[in-house]
Amino acid sequence: MANYQWYPGHMTKAKRMMQENIKLIDLVIELVDARIPLSSRNPDIDELGKNKSRIILLNKSDLADARKNKIWMEYFTEKGFHVLEINAKTGAGIKSIQGAVQEACREKIARDRKRGILNRPVRAMVVGIPNVGKSTFINSFAGKACAKTGNKPGVTKGKQWIRLNKGLELLDTPGILWPKFEDQTVGLHLAMIGSMNDEIVHLDELACELIDFLRAQYPGLLEKRYEIEISEAQNAYDTIKFVCISKKCFLKGEELDIMKSSAMIVDDFRNGKIGKITLEMP
Repeated sequence: MANYQWYPGHMTKAKRMMQENIKLIDLVIELVDARIPLSSRNPDIDELGKNKSRIILLNKSDLADARKNKIWMEYFTEKGFHVLEINAKTGAGIKSIQGAVQEACREKIARDRKRGILNRPVRAMVVGIPNVGKSTFINSFAGKACAKTGNKPGVTKGKQWIRLNKGLELLDTPGILWPKFEDQTVGLHLAMIGSMNDEIVHLDELACELIDFLRAQYPGLLEKRYEIEISEAQNAYDTIKFVCISKKCFLKGEELDIMKSSAMIVDDFRNGKIGKITLEMP
């Protein structure tokens, strides 16, 4: 299997900024991809965000397996997080976030009251690895109506806070973390959902990995999508050839266009056309 890696040079700078910003906030809202909730998390966030209220949003939950979404929600809830299923693009689940914020920050709000501080808004920061939908989420959650609050005393100049309502302000810059490639499956999963640059990924290898996974975990989906028969003995590469023939992916003459059909399989998975699929379990 290919070795998937990522080495952005600006990681340390982003992490340093995040450490500074996290001091200013009460709540960390973390986005993960519902199809790979662990591979799309960075374990550092638990260290960075300790002593803060925490919400995890399973984004793109409509592309994931609904039964497995429930299992992941239970898993994170047991670990002390507040968890919601959302789709930042369509806005699904966004309405429930306000309630979750109140719930997650109940103790902080109660502490403020005791000290006689009323209506101090909860300050939140959105974090996650690249391509998990942070900016889309901020735009969708904040909507177009919100006013950015200017520089306030005690707030470092240049930091923009988005006032969502009386009770909540959002730091405009999302916190960027990078995935930790502790084992190869993390890289593979990120490549499958398209969080890697497809130029560095061999799509035919990726399609083979995907086919092997789907045949084991979601039997019947490939047959249905591509109108093909798959025998027990057949390997993943043969399946790609069958898809070529079924979907008429040819180069010149009768030569099979393996790359075209590999790209089609990977895209169909990413867009949910093969089915609602979760790639990993707790």
